[in-house]
Amino acid sequence: MDDDDIPSGPEMEALEAELPSLARIRRFAVAAERVDWFAHVGEHPGPRTMDMAEHYVDALGFPDARVALVTDWAEAAAAAETLDFDSSAWEAEEQLRSALTMDALELMSEDALQVALTHVAATITDPIKTSAEEALAIWDEPTDEMLDLAVGSAVQACHQAVLVLAAGAEEDHPFALRFRLFEGGRWPIGVAGLSFNLF
Repeated sequence: MDDDDIPSGPEMEALEAELPSLARIRRFAVAAERVDWFAHVGEHPGPRTMDMAEHYVDALGFPDARVALVTDWAEAAAAAETLDFDSSAWEAEEQLRSALTMDALELMSEDALQVALTHVAATITDPIKTSAEEALAIWDEPTDEMLDLAVGSAVQACHQAVLVLAAGAEEDHPFALRFRLFEGGRWPIGVAGLSFNLF
């Protein structure tokens, strides 16, 4: 590397400004690898989990939605598939995602954000898949379509959590709450109508 390759002036200042966010995201990726993904699906949730689930739907903009407990993988897969037909919840998440992305890009470059998102996805996808396979095996359920739905949902939650970190958003942001439900071994499937399906 010669002197021309070393960032200086405004370029170096921009790089230094991004480092705290990138360090937080790296720590998140390491922690996410150790999450017991799907370890408590189907179990009756305790008061803390229920409070968090209710806080999530309220923060998402659906205060009238009620937590609907999903009891098995087949029901979970069916609930996940119906999310495509509920545009209001999808639109709410898209608005949040867009706002976080804009906030994040005020703190870091687009390239840095993309690198962070790619790094997290590459780090956590295999551990999530392994955990989902183990959970499905315990329930003696087929693994193809259900596996894809569960893994995709968890990876999306990590993507959203990275945006929360990159944007410096509050810990009670809906995406942060959704990730914490996953972190507790649940599958927060999503809002459909006036129900928030939680497995």
